[in-house]
Amino acid sequence: MKQPWEINVWLEDREESSFHAKFVNQLTNDIQTGRLKPGMAMPGSRSMAQRLGVNRKTVQLAYEELESQGWLYASPRRGTFVADVLPEQSLTDGNRKLLNIDKGAYLSGSLVSELYRNSLTENHNGIGANDGVPDPRLIPHELLSKAYRRAIIQSTRKGELGYGDPRGVESLRRSIMDMLAMDRFMNPSLEEICVVRGSQMGIYLASRVLNPQDGVIVCEELSYPPAVAAFESNGFQVVRCALDLHGLNTDALRAIIQQHKVAAVYTTPHHQYPTTVSMSMERRLMLLALSNEYRFWILEDDYDHEFHYESRPIPPLSSLNGADNVVHIGSMSKVFSPALRLGYIAADKRFIDLVAKEILLIDRQGNTITELAVSYLMESGDVKRHIRKMRRKYQLRRDFAMCEFHRVFGDDVVIEKPAGGMALWIDLQKITHEKNAARFSHPDFHFNKLFNTEKNNLTHIRFGFGALEKKEITASIEQLAKMLS
Repeated sequence: MKQPWEINVWLEDREESSFHAKFVNQLTNDIQTGRLKPGMAMPGSRSMAQRLGVNRKTVQLAYEELESQGWLYASPRRGTFVADVLPEQSLTDGNRKLLNIDKGAYLSGSLVSELYRNSLTENHNGIGANDGVPDPRLIPHELLSKAYRRAIIQSTRKGELGYGDPRGVESLRRSIMDMLAMDRFMNPSLEEICVVRGSQMGIYLASRVLNPQDGVIVCEELSYPPAVAAFESNGFQVVRCALDLHGLNTDALRAIIQQHKVAAVYTTPHHQYPTTVSMSMERRLMLLALSNEYRFWILEDDYDHEFHYESRPIPPLSSLNGADNVVHIGSMSKVFSPALRLGYIAADKRFIDLVAKEILLIDRQGNTITELAVSYLMESGDVKRHIRKMRRKYQLRRDFAMCEFHRVFGDDVVIEKPAGGMALWIDLQKITHEKNAARFSHPDFHFNKLFNTEKNNLTHIRFGFGALEKKEITASIEQLAKMLS
């Protein structure tokens, strides 16, 4: 198949004396670095010679040498290709220093590396590595496709496909502003909202805006690992705070404040990650009071506010009196699927301006087409209708999962029914009080050791039911029972 782009070769900076050596070494380097990938078709010798301004025979000789070394192979009547299996190779000393791996310093034990390795091995069919994600099979694909089509046509006609506001498309920010006002009792202005690519990007950007010299970041004793990794990657010391059935323990937080200067507190008050408990109103008011007294930020990760089943949820921290220091981070990915990278930050205008400056450095702006499409769906009410539909479905899956756990394990498991969200927090201490978590492995379970590295014994699991149908829920629970036996 013909290459969609011409392969250019840059030889001007090479130090070799002959053209042949320059050409052969540069192509070897391009293959080693991955610029020319295995199986890629090389330009014909005549075409390459014309492009380089040399005799065709010169290119033929270079190709033949690279074939003999194993970098290229020729196929009769088809052409010359980059070899599928390359010669054994190693990094140069210079590149080893750039990667900082000469002395084994490549973050091998860090949380960031662990998360990265996990991301490469996750099951990407939408079911595996399930800690409470939505079911991508339920995405309203027809509504989305129509919205994307409209977004492309309208934005093309209106000339909206150039560079835009790093805070996001204005129509989507207005839709988010209305949603926060109507659904979450918040009252942000348009200038106090910034669209990001999912809540994780929002967390990372918030930690970029904050200054490690202002103090530590306090997280709950068990907390969301990617958030902790983001804080540590930006130079923050993370201090853990006690957690109970009412959420983050504000008495323990006050004790931490006496020992540390605090820059921010990161919390998931709606459905705490991973334990699923909701922070009480008393704790929320106390947290806000401490924030105002000691002048630290609160990073409120409201990652699944839409899915609350039993009653009206407690209003977000950002909606309460004294919330001037709260940074509210939300996600549309839980509404549709993780692949739809769309989230938002609502905070003080000065904070949002700093976030937007960071976006200019790493992404310039978000995805205009996606933002317009989701904006259309929000304005039409389709998003709200989809949320109501999914809320009923996920509630049924939650109830079925709890029944299946009790059917399989009886009284050996303890489960506090979560008021919302897409995961259960299962107490297995009656079964596993002396068993080490490292003995068990299953993609649907996130063990306690992933949330607090100081605990090695398996006591709890977080079981995500949102992305699983009934038969998959049953199979996963029976698989766990088999492992524990």
